[in-house]
Formats: sequence, C-alpha cells, structure tokens
Amino acid sequence: MSGALLSFLPAREAFLGLPSNQACEPCDAGAVIIPYGLEASVSYGGGTNAGPAAMIAASRHLELFDDELWCEAHARYGIATIEPPTIPICIGDALNTLENLVEIVLDNGRFPFVFGGEHSISAGAIRPFARRFDDLVILHFDAHADLRDGYDGQYYSHAAALRRCLEYPHVSLVSLGIRNISLKEVSFLEKNRNRIHLHWAREKSDWSLEEILAPVTGKRVYLTFDLDAFDASLMPATGTPEPGGLFWDDVMPIIKGAASKATIVGADINELAPRKDLQSCDFLAAKLAYKILNYALVKS
Repeated sequence: MSGALLSFLPAREAFLGLPSNQACEPCDAGAVIIPYGLEASVSYGGGTNAGPAAMIAASRHLELFDDELWCEAHARYGIATIEPPTIPICIGDALNTLENLVEIVLDNGRFPFVFGGEHSISAGAIRPFARRFDDLVILHFDAHADLRDGYDGQYYSHAAALRRCLEYPHVSLVSLGIRNISLKEVSFLEKNRNRIHLHWAREKSDWSLEEILAPVTGKRVYLTFDLDAFDASLMPATGTPEPGGLFWDDVMPIIKGAASKATIVGADINELAPRKDLQSCDFLAAKLAYKILNYALVKS
C-alpha cells in the first residue's frame, strides 16, 4: 500500500498494540483501520470524537487468541492503522475526505474498517463500495432506524445516515435491533419494503437467523454497527442509549452467519462516547471490531 498516500501509526500505537515482531508491515496488511472521530451533528450526548482513540487504546488489552477460530486471528490477515487524519469542519467535506481514504484502501485490495465518530460517517464510507458492487447489502445494527431525510437542518445528520446510504438505488438494507423510529421514517420504510428488511429489538426472541441472512446470502455486505444497538445496561457510553436492546450473544451469530453466507467487504463501528469510569464500553467496542475482522477475514 502506497506510503505516499496513507501514513500509518507505529504498531505499538495502532489497533491491538502489537510488538514489532508480531506486527505485519502496512503494505502486507489485509485490514486497514481508519480512525475518524467525526462529531458534527450529535443531537443528545456528545463525545464521539474521542471514540476511535478509546477503541484503539482498549484494543491493546485484548487477548489475541480467538478460541472460536482457534488461532491468533490477526496473524492470518494482518492489521495496520492509519494516523488519525485532519477532519474538515464542514460535515460534507468531512465525508468527502473519508470517502477518499476508504477509496485508497479499497484500491489497494484491503479491508477498510472505519472507527467513528458519529454515525454520519457511514454516508461517506459507503460511496466507494456502492460504486464497485451492484449487489451491495448494508448489515446495520442500531437502536435507531436512521432513515430521516436530514435532522435539525443537517442533511448528513447521524439520524439520516442510512437514508443517505440508500440514495444508491441498488443498495439494500438489513437493520437489526431497532427500537426507535419516527413517523416520517415509517413512511419511507413502507415505501421501500422491497429493499429494507427491519428487525425490531422487541421481537428478537422470535428472530430467525435464516430469515435475517436471506437478503445477504451470496452478496457483498458492508457492516455498520452503531453501539447503541446494544442494550443501555451493556453500552451506556453512547450519545443516545436505549433500553430493550441487544446483547453480545444476540449479535455474534448474525455476524458470523453473514461472514459465512456472504462476503463482508468493509465495516464501521460508531457512536462510542467514552467515559473515564466505563472502560468496559471501550473494551467491548474494541473486541467487537476484532471479532468482525476475524469472522470476515479468517475462513475456516
């Protein structure tokens, strides 16, 4: 990967904090972490700009051995982390900058993984994937539908993240954990039932894994994970926590299933608003990122 285009953190300062004898060279990395602490449209609690750094710091305390895959999974694909870029103040310009970063990673045949920041990042990150793949499905974990056509006068609001992604008519959406939606979003949902598959958190005891995975099977998948998809008791360190949410064991079979039945081509995790007394939330987000990479990039 061209060092002239991307600058990388030293391995010890990067995701997982690997010693030099365990880290791969950035040019050999199969996955590239893009820290992007965009915070421009938050509408309740703030602090998401600090999310990427908190995830990277917590990742240094992860156990590298994945007992499910029975290996130190990172060694199978290699991870590099770019230096946190300067983020433009204007949200439109910020999304263009992120789009360009993701484009570079994809052009080099790597797996882009964006650490946010607020959920609006997805609207920029998705663009290179949408241009490349005519069968793209977004696998979306969230408490909120994020289908508003803008919010508080901001077209690229975090509350409109998936609406902006669906401006590509060939892109479809599978949303999981939803438990907060507005009347206008319901109207958009009902008009687009052919490409939006929404699974309410209140019905999770009746979820069918086969039904959830049917729309992604055999396709390319971009995974976006808003951490408020998790129940507020598990993930209070987020700007808009919601009760009645998902737990770790609700999520893992879905991601694992998607990785086995589809090709996960990229991902983002967003809406971590770290708090000093809640390191467990940072750790959960970091472990989630590692598990997503392992499922996506280690094939049994």
